[in-house]
Amino acid sequence: MGKLVLAAKITHVPSMYLSELDGPHKGCRQAAIDGHKEIARRMRELKVDTIVVFDTHWLVNSGYHINCAPSWEGIYTSNELPHFIKNMPFSYEGNPALGHAIAETATAAGVHTRAHDATSLALEYGTLVPMRYMNEDKKFKVVSVSALCTVHNLDDSIQLGRAVRKAIEEKFDGNVAVLASGSLSHRFAQNGVSDQFLHKVWDPFLETVDHHVVDLWQNGDWKVFCGMLPEYAVKCHGEGMMHDTAMLLGVLGAENYTGKAEVITPYFGSSGTGQINVVFPV
Repeated sequence: MGKLVLAAKITHVPSMYLSELDGPHKGCRQAAIDGHKEIARRMRELKVDTIVVFDTHWLVNSGYHINCAPSWEGIYTSNELPHFIKNMPFSYEGNPALGHAIAETATAAGVHTRAHDATSLALEYGTLVPMRYMNEDKKFKVVSVSALCTVHNLDDSIQLGRAVRKAIEEKFDGNVAVLASGSLSHRFAQNGVSDQFLHKVWDPFLETVDHHVVDLWQNGDWKVFCGMLPEYAVKCHGEGMMHDTAMLLGVLGAENYTGKAEVITPYFGSSGTGQINVVFPV
């Protein structure tokens, strides 16, 4: 049966795309891009065929949803930050079979989830940005899961993550990587001073808590982190209320997980938010 071979928490800051372009910010996010390429190198070594992305830019107001169209192609401009990501081309293959397997498994476990394959749903940039650097040759199929969940319980998202792993291991034949695409603290810089915070975190409190969280991950203190996640998500403005992280915890085993995180791209500030690329052994 299928196998989960890689799990990671990753950044998708739009300044990564800006970093490619000629201008004053060229190269400013090279470390983050290099981190994505290193994760992609590992996925190739592990013979990954499909990437499941928990996308904190896909907002949903009811239920859980999976975009598992057979393919996507287009030109993307961010409606949130159109001066950062504009006219970015994309083309990827999906995996409807895995998407439906996840939805069926999650729903059977009591977390109602819908898989959308015959759909005009586009991908959001929480998926598109990492795929730009990890999947340039379209080697990997992609499944995107909604993780900007406005009226959802974190415990349900953990259960969804558990269902993702069960579906991979019991209903799929292939090697899968799972990516939680979202920041640590996520308090954007105030309008009018955003340029001053392009490489900074908004507040020392947020940065201090973020560093503590990374220490917990590296030390394998998962019971402590699972216990603090609900308050961390609220008090540190967690992106998507950190449902991507809850889903990733479910995939890994939550409080019973024993792995110690490996930092690929060290923590950095971006437009007030706290960002990192981290791999978790599976």
